Amino acid sequence: MGSVGAEGRAAGSGALRPAPRADGTAPGAPVPGRPVRPVLDPGPSTAVRCGPGLSSPDGIEAQTCVVTRGAETWARTYYRNATGEALDAVLSLMGPGDRSVRMTCAVRAEDEPGTCETPREPTRGNPAAYTAVAEFAERGGRGPLLLRSGSNSPD
Repeated sequence: MGSVGAEGRAAGSGALRPAPRADGTAPGAPVPGRPVRPVLDPGPSTAVRCGPGLSSPDGIEAQTCVVTRGAETWARTYYRNATGEALDAVLSLMGPGDRSVRMTCAVRAEDEPGTCETPREPTRGNPAAYTAVAEFAERGGRGPLLLRSGSNSPD
């Protein structure tokens, strides 16, 4: 095997290797005299409140949730479209103080799982005060409502 250059590439091997530290120890090795602490980054916790999974005779299945992570809240709906037709999903997130966010998502005509999400918003007040509703209908609203799925009301 060849020598290791300053840039950390073993000569002739093509593989990248970390260059040794100035004291000759390998990168990532404990430094003498410095306590070893595990690197933990749990990130903000995520809370997901979902309503029941629903299905329509027309071939739509959906479950709608309110998601809160850290200081942000948004709505998400999981769906499967087995109708054979492209649809629209209108997803609404309702929060405290009559605040709402609405998103329209194109739902392809395929029997594969999909998701639709609203933009993330700063959480205002109690996260349990948020609810979400998804409504599935033909593209452009040219037909009847095929399915309405909600996160259910807060406890």
